[in-house]
Order: sequence, then structure tokens, then C-alpha cells
Amino acid sequence: MPGALTVPARAATASLRAVPSPAAAALGEGTSAAAVRTAASVTAPSGTDSSTEPAGKPRPGTGWRKLVYALTGGLVNPGESEVELRRRELTRRIQGSTAGCHRIAVISLKGGVGKTTMSVCLGAVLASIRPDRVIAVDANPDRGTLAGKVPPQTTATIRDLLDGLAGVRGYSDIRKYTSQSTDRLEILASAADPAISDAFGEQDYRTVVRVLEDYYNVVVTDCGTGLLHSAMTGVLDVADQLVIVSTNSVDGANSASATLDWLQAHGHADLVHRSVAVINAVVPGSGNVDQDLLEAHFASRCRAVTRIPHDEHLEAGAEVELSSLSLATRDALLAFAADVAEGIPPSEQPVRP
Repeated sequence: MPGALTVPARAATASLRAVPSPAAAALGEGTSAAAVRTAASVTAPSGTDSSTEPAGKPRPGTGWRKLVYALTGGLVNPGESEVELRRRELTRRIQGSTAGCHRIAVISLKGGVGKTTMSVCLGAVLASIRPDRVIAVDANPDRGTLAGKVPPQTTATIRDLLDGLAGVRGYSDIRKYTSQSTDRLEILASAADPAISDAFGEQDYRTVVRVLEDYYNVVVTDCGTGLLHSAMTGVLDVADQLVIVSTNSVDGANSASATLDWLQAHGHADLVHRSVAVINAVVPGSGNVDQDLLEAHFASRCRAVTRIPHDEHLEAGAEVELSSLSLATRDALLAFAADVAEGIPPSEQPVRP
């Protein structure tokens, strides 16, 4: 069965945790400045000056390496740690712009997996690093919660935009209907009235996307759980890439696998093969669930898989700010966004002003 979690475990993806260097291990947390200077003199050859450092060697930004660099006035540059180098590489993969508009649908059959949160996190990381305009659209017919994830700048909804299309002649006109986070991500909210939001169908979605793709380079759609809803037909037909959200539990993984099964059975096998899976730890810990096995299962079906650790800021369910997340979560989201960005075709053309 495609959805059964019986895929042999594979090695977990490379961790962002760097192995402490001997000097870092020797220093410890409470090391004095004098001890750091001593350690610096041990790790650097006698007479070392800035002219002997490799040209353009990046300054370390964290940990004992940064402290050594600062205390020696830059005479000793230990270079970036493995963690910093990893972050730099992930950022490089995310950077760039795309020609036209790339449409990403974030979906899951199961509610409560953090689908909306992952939509915002993905969009925020892309918007904060790429020069592109990025917008997240709430296409959930069951009163979506996307609007609560960024500071409100308008009460307008996707229905208001549809009703006011005749007055849209430029980006400033679209901007009247969106709110923007501190990370540059814009969101287009769904209607708060369930009767109105439920009436949002396939043609409505297609119309909205046709308008947005004239002004945005990346559109992230936060979908509802109803794959048979009219709007989902439009979402899947125009999507360039899918993100499948699962929790770190067997129940959540089975629901995500069922989503993949349904997509494959209904003519979207290509989207499944090009999809990115994210295993979201919505609650602390993983019980007795083998997380490597979960990752291996999705790796056998999707293009890439990323684990997102539990984070109290995300658990609160309020507005999402990347700066308020733990470092581990930010690193994981960086890897997640890099996987997604690899599916976005690059462009050599200038980005929209």
C-alpha cells in the first residue's frame, strides 16, 4: 500500500548542528576573555596578521569564533563554523528571482497539522531573502486563519478583491486588499463569514490567481482540508509545486500519505513527485515514533523532506515573526524554504520594482 509506513529507514538528512571544535569545547560557556585570547594564540601561527588570512574570508558571526575575531581585532579569523557555512549555502539556494509567477499549494487532508502556520513560515522566509514579491492566499472555505498570522493592515478579504477587480490597475490597488508582515510577506485573507467563504469556488480562485500573477512572483496558497471542494480543483490545476504537511505522529503521517494517494489517483502524480513534505512537530516530543522512518517514508514519495521542531512561538497560534522563533526552528525553516526554492525556476530578468 502506498500509504503504509513500512519504507526502510534511511540516514537522516544532514543536521545543522555543528560539532564543536576542540578550541570551542575547551573554552566552554564561562570562559574569560583572557582565556579566549590564549586559545586564539594557540590556534594561530606565530606572527599571524590579517594579511595572511585568505582573501575575502567571511567573518565568523557566532560563538567562540566571533569572540576570538573580535578580541584579536580581526588578526585571527577562525572562519565561519559548519553551521554558518550551512546557513550561507541554504540562503544561496533561496536567493534569486523567478520569471513570471510560481504558484505553491500547501495542503493536507488533516486539520491541526500546522498547515496555515507552515504556509506563513514558508512565505516569510522566501519574502525575507528573495527580492521577489511573495503573497500567501487563504483559499480555505471553512473560515481560514491566515489573517491572524500577520499584523492586520486591512479588513479586506479575497471576496472584496473579487468584487473590486474593476478598480485594480496596478500594484498599489492590490495592496489595499493585503496585509504585510515584518518579513515582507503579504497575505490575502478569506472571508470571515463561513457562508461567504464556502461560496469561494474554482472560478473565483482562478480569477484571483490570474490577477495576482501580474504583480507577484510567488503565490503560496493555504488550502482547506477538503480536497473535493470546488476551489481545490482550481488550486491543483494551476499549482506549480505542492507542499504536503504532516505532523510528527503516525496518525498525521498516515493522513499526509492519504493526501498523496488521493493526488496520485486523481491525475496529479507529477505534482506528487515534485512535492516537498514537511514534518511539523506541533506538540513537543515524538513519543515512540521513529522520526527517521517517517522522514524516509516521505522521502520515497516526495522530492524533499524537512523536519520542523516544536516551537512555542508557533504553538501560540498568533502572529508569526521569524525573529521570535528559536534558532533551531529558523534553521529548519531555512532548509525547508531552500528545498521549495529549488523548484522555482530562476530568472535573469530584473525583479518587479
